[in-house]
Amino acid sequence: MRDDDIDPTNAGGTQPGEREDPAQENTPTPDIAPPPEVLKPEEDVTPEEFEAARRAYLLKRFWISARGYWTRRGDKLAWPLSIGLLALIGLNVCFQYGINVWNRGLFDAIEKRDAPTVYFLGALFPPLVLGSVALVTIQVYMRMKMQRRWRSWLTKALIGRWLASGRYYQLNLIGGDHKNPEARISEDMRIATESPVDFVAGVIAAFVSASTFIVVLWMIGGALSLPIAGTVITIPGFLVVTAVLYAIITSTSIALTGRHFVKVSEAKNQVEAEFRYTLTRVRENGESIALLGGEDEERNDLEKTFGNVLHQWALLARQYMRTTLVSHGSMLIAPVVPVLLCAPKFLDGSMSLGQVMQAASAFTIVQSAFGWLVDNYPRLADWTACARRVASLMMSIDG
Repeated sequence: MRDDDIDPTNAGGTQPGEREDPAQENTPTPDIAPPPEVLKPEEDVTPEEFEAARRAYLLKRFWISARGYWTRRGDKLAWPLSIGLLALIGLNVCFQYGINVWNRGLFDAIEKRDAPTVYFLGALFPPLVLGSVALVTIQVYMRMKMQRRWRSWLTKALIGRWLASGRYYQLNLIGGDHKNPEARISEDMRIATESPVDFVAGVIAAFVSASTFIVVLWMIGGALSLPIAGTVITIPGFLVVTAVLYAIITSTSIALTGRHFVKVSEAKNQVEAEFRYTLTRVRENGESIALLGGEDEERNDLEKTFGNVLHQWALLARQYMRTTLVSHGSMLIAPVVPVLLCAPKFLDGSMSLGQVMQAASAFTIVQSAFGWLVDNYPRLADWTACARRVASLMMSIDG
C-alpha cells in the first residue's frame, strides 16, 4: 500500500467537552506504508557525508507519511481548511494596505491642519482595526484547527503501526534510533505537525505582504539623487533597494550566528526525552528498586541524565543569545532607517509628511516579511529536530 492510499481516520482530535464530528466516527485507523526506498551507506561515502544524507532522508521519510493528510483518502477538511487559510491571509494583507493608506491620509491632514479630514479618518480607524482583528482571529482558529486535525490523523496512523504485530515490544529488543517512542509520538509529533502549518502560513503572508508593500515603496520613494564629489548620483527605487539590502544583511547574519541551532536543538530534545524515560522507569520499577535498595544507584543515574539536560540547555541558551543580538538589533533599527532616508526629500518639499509616514510603515512591513527567517529560525531548528525523531521511529517500524 502506498501513502496515497492511506485510509481516513478521525482527524478531529476532539477535546474534553467538544462534540465528536459524526462524519469522523467509527473510521478505521490509517496505515502508513513504508517508504519506497531505503537509505543504505555507500562504500565511498565518509561518515560525515552519510550522516548528513541520513538527516536529510529522515525529513523526506516524515513527509512521505505526513503528506497523506492531503490525499484523496486523507482528512476531508484538509483542503477546505488550507484554502480558507490562504484566503484569510490575502484579506488580512488588504486590510494592512488599507491601514497604510489611512496612515498617509491622516498625517497629510495633520500637516495641512485639516481638522474635518482628521476627524473623519479618526472615525474610520476603528472599523479598519476591528476588521483586521476579526480576520486574524478567524485565521488563528482555522490554523489551529488544521494543526489539531493533522496531528490527530498522523498520530493515530503511527500508533496503529506501532501497536501492530507487537512492534512496540520488538523495538525494545533491538538497537536503533527509536528510544523513548512515547515522547516521539506525543511531544515530537505535536511540534512536527504544528510548525509546518505556521511556517507555510508565515511564508505566504510574508511573500504577499512584501510584494504589496514593495510596490508602495517604489511608488512613494521614487529616485533619490545624492550630490557626491561634484556629481549627482541617482538611485532609482532607493527605498526598495535599501529594504532588500537590509533584509539580506539581517538574514545572512542570523543564518551565520545560528548555523548550529538545528544540531543543538535536536540534542536537547533527545536528552529531555531520555530524562523523562529514566523518571518513568523509576516510577514503574519502584517496588523492585525499594526491595533491592537501589535508590542511590537510581539517584546517580537521574543526576547524570539531568546533568546532560542542563548542559544541552546551556548550549541552546548560547544559540538564543546570538540570534537575539541580530533579531533585537534589527527590530530597533528598522523603523528609523526609512525616516532618515526620506528626510532629505521631505525637507526639500518633494515628499509630504504623510508620504514619509506611509513609507516608514511600508518599510517596516517589508522588513518584517523579509526578516521571516530572523524571527522563526529557532522554531525551524526545533521542527527539523522533532520531525527527524518522529521519522526515526517510523523507519524503525518500517523494519
